[in-house]
Amino acid sequence: MKVVVLGAGLMGKEAARDLVKSEGVEKVWLADLNVRQAEDFAEKLMSDKLDVLRLDASDDVQLKEVMSLGDVVINALFYTFNEKVARTAVEAGVHCVDLGGHIGGATDAVLGLSEAALKKGVTIIPDLGVAPGMINILSGYGAGKLDRAESVRLYVGGIPVEPEPPLNYNLVFSLEGVFDHYTDPSLVIRDGEVREVPSLSEIETITFDGYGELEAFHTSGGTSTLSKSFPDLDTLEYKTIRYKGHAEKFQLLVDLGLLARDSEVAVGGQHVKVRDVMREHLTPKLRLGDKKDAVLLRVIVEGKKNGDAVSYEYDLITEKDAETNVTAMARATANTISVVAQMIGNGTISERGVHPPELIVPGDTYIREMKKRGVEIIETSSETAATV
Repeated sequence: MKVVVLGAGLMGKEAARDLVKSEGVEKVWLADLNVRQAEDFAEKLMSDKLDVLRLDASDDVQLKEVMSLGDVVINALFYTFNEKVARTAVEAGVHCVDLGGHIGGATDAVLGLSEAALKKGVTIIPDLGVAPGMINILSGYGAGKLDRAESVRLYVGGIPVEPEPPLNYNLVFSLEGVFDHYTDPSLVIRDGEVREVPSLSEIETITFDGYGELEAFHTSGGTSTLSKSFPDLDTLEYKTIRYKGHAEKFQLLVDLGLLARDSEVAVGGQHVKVRDVMREHLTPKLRLGDKKDAVLLRVIVEGKKNGDAVSYEYDLITEKDAETNVTAMARATANTISVVAQMIGNGTISERGVHPPELIVPGDTYIREMKKRGVEIIETSSETAATV
């Protein structure tokens, strides 16, 4: 198969790294406006499979020309391009996957193209990162093993292996995104009804081997399409994992209005947004740099099977790759989107149209492929425990 990767940022480059190592991939194009960035990466990778292209994604004609080179397109551009890239994929007749973006309804807009994609014979899957993405696939896999899924609880966190006060946190994606997740309300299902709860609320203790006691709290965006894919759930909730005390410190910033989108102050006659100041001040202090990060994940799916109460749990602990220096978040995210893109290209996924990950990606194959890449997801179930 031939694959076009749009965007030579961290996730695009790491997806390209996985693609060129895969036997079923014969050609990869890495396309970006910043050609130098892409070329530097290609020089280090030294693969005959990989070519670099200059792409201005705002140029409709050029975008379609570049996308038409591949059988499958991996969209690793900023989420504001997601709808445009998906529409172009339909026009060009190529399959497409993206990293998601619920802000501004980007994913809903992509899902709205399903009929057009079906008519054109292409498959489009949005939301293929970690959260959303990996958690959706695992939720769908667990739910598919049950006669009736009743509860889905999701816990995910990208954290430093060695935390540094006062926030005990380092950036694995933009701080603006973190602010959004901490300030927008979190969508949950409680007693079968869709509700909103405040982010940073309902803090609970969660434990992972090697990391001891951590905390988990509601944040926005994590449930993504799950509430629509599984509308009959009694319970659905997503919580972010951090070191203890993190939520309380950020709650103070929220309560003081320092993260509000529209709060402005006048300084020396200039009007500035307080949130912009906080972002610019904190970003350099929180950069991961050469430090090690980890992705911790737990998905718990509960329901009924043959009349009995049954649960499936999926756990992941992955850390920065010391050999390649690739962050844990990049390993988990880029491998996810690369694996699913290849599933479409090799026919493992053959259904056409636009589908959320939980309804179309085969969980067993996904877990197996991620393990080959050193990202091991462990499944346990109450059925297994009962037989031990």
